[in-house]
Amino acid sequence: MDYYVEITVLPDPEFEEQVLLNALFSKFHRGMSQTVAGAVGVSFPAVGKRSDGQIRLGRCMRLHGSAESLDKLMSAGWMKGMRDYTQVSDIQTVPANCQYRTVRRVQAKSAWNKRKRSIAKGWLTEEEAQAKIPDSQQKSMKHVPFLQIKSLSNGNPMRIYIEHGVLEDEPVTGTFNSYGLSATATIPWF
Repeated sequence: MDYYVEITVLPDPEFEEQVLLNALFSKFHRGMSQTVAGAVGVSFPAVGKRSDGQIRLGRCMRLHGSAESLDKLMSAGWMKGMRDYTQVSDIQTVPANCQYRTVRRVQAKSAWNKRKRSIAKGWLTEEEAQAKIPDSQQKSMKHVPFLQIKSLSNGNPMRIYIEHGVLEDEPVTGTFNSYGLSATATIPWF
């Protein structure tokens, strides 16, 4: 994780920043899966609360990895159709004395899914599941920023909720999923 590429979504009168970031991330997901699976991590250095009170990922997406992995990914053509809407840096060296953090996907299991699984596993009857797993048990995700992409398996829209972990002084190596996210491997944060 000594190198990075920074991709910034440019302001556009026709498309909202979030729509362009969603499209960029979706293309990255497909491109990474086909070229450098597990070798590149992603972060959103401009993540934060906006004036409307919502937490957003911002308009900058950083890709982290080795120079070879980033070069292979960036030369694969996955950004086709996005070049007019983005500014892409060259592959750059990560600054010295940075900190590290995980950037991971979080998922809240719905009360409906919990009930369905409990019934299917035979842990509870349908009546017991309704009584023991109320709708109020579902965790709220309204304070977690997300990207919305189309599922490659069924074509339905889906949200990828993204959480930036606590800052750490030492890196943790590991692999990343097809979204460039990991619950354990860290990316440089600067």
